[in-house]
Amino acid sequence: MKLVLATNNKGKVRELSEMLVSYGIKVLSLNDFPQVGDIEEDGKTFKENAVKKATVTAGLTGLTALADDSGLEVDYLDGAPGVYSARFAGTEKSDSANNEKLLNLLAGLPPYKRTARFQCVIAIARPGGSVHTVQGTCEGVIAGEPRGDMGFGYDPLFYLPEYGKTFAEIDLPLKNKISHRGKALAQALEYLSELSNKEINRG
Repeated sequence: MKLVLATNNKGKVRELSEMLVSYGIKVLSLNDFPQVGDIEEDGKTFKENAVKKATVTAGLTGLTALADDSGLEVDYLDGAPGVYSARFAGTEKSDSANNEKLLNLLAGLPPYKRTARFQCVIAIARPGGSVHTVQGTCEGVIAGEPRGDMGFGYDPLFYLPEYGKTFAEIDLPLKNKISHRGKALAQALEYLSELSNKEINRG
């Protein structure tokens, strides 16, 4: 089965590919389909954005497409940056600028006021078919400074008290198991397996 990941984000492609290839799924991304171009994420929720990216990609490539929309929700900021996580500090989508802005907004706050969560909605769309969605959540705390170099986005600031590390300090297999994206994908894999089996049976 071929599956197109509706993203150009190399970090997302790496994480999702690692989880999908073991299921016999050939993983492609928008880097393989330059004709798709940028898909504007203008939804008000993670689900709206994920569904749009998946359906547009499936329609333009003729293949089953998987899109995720994910972001950080900080309680002290009333759920911000939310769907604007990637462009929190501006439209240039700079991870370092986003992290710096977040740290400035939370400066001086004790850990109990720095609670946050990563949310992820995954949408799977077939060309001309229905869309299947799932959601995953991971709770944490915003650290006082960046730690680790193995993640991307807000990973260096997202601290997991039960592990004593940020997302950027834990190895990828563990992150894939406990992260918001990993939890959402685990729910999506059963559906993908059913699609893959149907394609094999059709020969």
